[in-house]
Amino acid sequence: MSETLVPFDDSVLPFEVKPLDVRGRIVRLGGVIDEIISKHDYPDNVSTALAQAVALVAMLGNSLKFEGKLILQTRSDGPLSMLVVDYTTPGKMRGYAHFDRQAVEGVDDMSALLGKGHLALTIDQGDDMDNYQGIVALDGKVSGDQVLEDAAHHYFQQSEQIPTSLKIAAGLLTNEAGKTWRAGAIMVQHVPDSGPASPIEFSSGDVPAGQEDKVVEDDNWTKARLLLETTEAHELLDPMLESERLLYRLYHEDGVTVYTTSGLNHECTCSKERVLDMLASFSSKERADMIVDGQVEVVCQFCSNVHRFKPEEV
Repeated sequence: MSETLVPFDDSVLPFEVKPLDVRGRIVRLGGVIDEIISKHDYPDNVSTALAQAVALVAMLGNSLKFEGKLILQTRSDGPLSMLVVDYTTPGKMRGYAHFDRQAVEGVDDMSALLGKGHLALTIDQGDDMDNYQGIVALDGKVSGDQVLEDAAHHYFQQSEQIPTSLKIAAGLLTNEAGKTWRAGAIMVQHVPDSGPASPIEFSSGDVPAGQEDKVVEDDNWTKARLLLETTEAHELLDPMLESERLLYRLYHEDGVTVYTTSGLNHECTCSKERVLDMLASFSSKERADMIVDGQVEVVCQFCSNVHRFKPEEV
């Protein structure tokens, strides 16, 4: 874990810009994301994608109003074939990536890294409640590092139908202590107290180009959205820039109200009991293939902890 800790790190700060009828959240990740990534030997491009996914899930998971879990999972045909991130209330996070080490080498574009497939966001409300899942396509059309941003925008458009704008950033910070990973995200949504929210534009693809109905955005939402889009990656990653100061830079003209900060931490839910339950679902042949030096060996994909059992324990 990074030794440099600042008060606003590893937290989610909800805020509201009342004159513009928008609410939002800002996420800053330091030690938590550095610890998650340090559990694995991932190339930098894979780590960047995972860090962005963790920041996105932290921002979305903070909105859960019940004890439960938010799970992000990508499945795609690119060299980075899968990302998995869990957020368990209140603020427990973990994540891992599955990839072809040779194929990801030298791939800087996240769209090429992920390829085509889908991103699924699952809300697990517990054993007595039905799960909710939203799925959006990863179509390979967005270049650069905005793939997850674009997928999140489509998720809100399709699933929640709330006008939403967000930015995500992740990267390595070099200082006297060495290199540490950081990530951040910021989001605003148009949720006026009175009157309808700004309309969302949908396109079925059946209307000829240039003949679509024009959607007129609310002026307040247009202003809030455009101001958020000026946020730069280095501002979300700067360990010396407080979240409140960043919000002031963006919305000082209209005034920002901030609310109680929620903390985030890295915590894996793997345990001896859980692993034994999982092993019980495997066949005897499959368990035999897991034996290393006379013991059944299971490595947790999330935290890389090694669990070992005598064959008779399983």
